[in-house]
Amino acid sequence: MEQIWKEEYLDYVLVPSGLFIMLGYHLLHLHRCLKLPLTTAIGYENYNKRVWVERILQIEPKDRGQAITVLGGNISAATSLASISLALSSLIGAWIGNSYNKDNSTNKIYGNTSPTIVYIKYIALLSCFLIAFACFVQTARCFVSANFLLSMPNCVMPVSNVESEVISGSNFWVAGLRALYFATNLLLWIFGPIPMFVSSVITVGLLHYVDKNSNPPPVSYVDSNKIDKEEITAVSETVEESHPHEK
Repeated sequence: MEQIWKEEYLDYVLVPSGLFIMLGYHLLHLHRCLKLPLTTAIGYENYNKRVWVERILQIEPKDRGQAITVLGGNISAATSLASISLALSSLIGAWIGNSYNKDNSTNKIYGNTSPTIVYIKYIALLSCFLIAFACFVQTARCFVSANFLLSMPNCVMPVSNVESEVISGSNFWVAGLRALYFATNLLLWIFGPIPMFVSSVITVGLLHYVDKNSNPPPVSYVDSNKIDKEEITAVSETVEESHPHEK
């Protein structure tokens, strides 16, 4: 007997495919961040932050006002995004708490509109916003700790202590943003699996462009003991690919 295609099947095909594309890209990007960090925007920024911490600790605590201001700006940004994530989580929680009544609006969605799928959409979206909230809160915590360590008077502060807090805060910031990217795709799933899949493909394409670093590390900051020659070679090859006409 020939099986009849139903629009509900799109959710079982396009949604897992979109999530697989997003997860696959982030796993590959994580691998590159660990192996060749200077070829990624995240690794390049973390390297510059390590140099920034090292230079800041070379001056007197009373002259570190600019560094305190920089960290304060990061704390404000993390706090704002944490508040937004929490507010959106509360809104979605209110939607879940209300009884789901199938009305005419669901008929306009091409895909599975059963109550079970709708609750899965809301719960997945709620989870992403809660993860983003937790990451941004940890970002603020790490930067507050770094702020405290930088402003401590009459103390020789090890570079590794401050560096660990700054890098941890940066990593939590990146994780929170990635959770919001996933939440954006899941939000479009409410309008059907096709917008969600298209959004996943577009997001991966944009992230591939944004996450790639073509800038070599600053020459004055290069430390042969910290930077692998393979990383510098990979960055140089990326620069040549990005600017082929400048030779």
